[in-house]
This record gives sequence, C-alpha cells and structure tokens, in this order.
Amino acid sequence: MRNRAILAASLLTVMVTACGSSEQPEVLEQIVVRERGEAAPIVQADPAAPTDLAALGEDAFQMCSGCHAIEAGAPSSAGPNLRGVVGRVAGSLDGYPYSDALTGSEVTWDEASLDLYLADPAGYLPGTDMLAGAVRDEENRAAIIAYLASTSTDDSE
Repeated sequence: MRNRAILAASLLTVMVTACGSSEQPEVLEQIVVRERGEAAPIVQADPAAPTDLAALGEDAFQMCSGCHAIEAGAPSSAGPNLRGVVGRVAGSLDGYPYSDALTGSEVTWDEASLDLYLADPAGYLPGTDMLAGAVRDEENRAAIIAYLASTSTDDSE
C-alpha cells in the first residue's frame, strides 16, 4: 500500500512538472504610499497592452463619487451629477445650486478646461465651491476626463 502511495505521488509530480513550464512568470509587487484623499496612481499591469483610458478613469472616478453622481438620472448631491458634463456649459445643470463663479464663468466643459479645473479648481475659477476636489496626478486627471467624456457620448441614457 505504501509503495502505491509513493508511486502515485511520483507520477503526480511528473505529470504536474510536464504540464507546466519550468519558467516562473515574473511577479511584481508594488506598494504605494499616498496622502489621505489622493487617488491611487494608475498602474497598468502590462505596459505593452493598449490602454483603455476611460476604463481606468471609471476606477479613478471613485475619489469623486463621494460628491458627484455619474449615473443617468441620478440626483446631484454635494456636487452636480457629472454625466454628460463634457460639452455642457458650466453651472447649467438644472436644479443644482452652483456658485456664482461657475454660473458666471461662461466656460463650456471640454477636455482642456476640465484638466485645468480638476488640477486646481479655485485657481482656475476663483470663488468655486469645489475646494477639496483637486486631482494632482496628471494620469489620473486624464483618465477621469476620458471617463467623463465617455458618458457624454454613450447611448445608454
């Protein structure tokens, strides 16, 4: 009986070894230290793979979701619903009490204006109420803007 168990274990070892590659895939581990309230940096597992910036932005947008909704028809909360914001005139979403800085800005949101605003809201539009929303990381900002732009052009509304 003992010989059969040893033979079975040996055969199993040979089969597992034969099925797998002798090369072990390289595993990278990354520890990211960030300040409280900052979004995690965007890290792509395979640098050679194409980047879906809007998909990365959906993840990065989570830092914004405490104040902003993105779902079609969702009510605004601390901040206005941002679905369809690209192409929208600043301060124009019905039912949201915008600051005078936004309603009087005459800005139509596009990728460039959103980039400037998200980098430094009070610097871009002094008097804005969005004081805690700066996205300092350029890659995160670009991803969030790509995600916002994708909600302006989808047909699921």
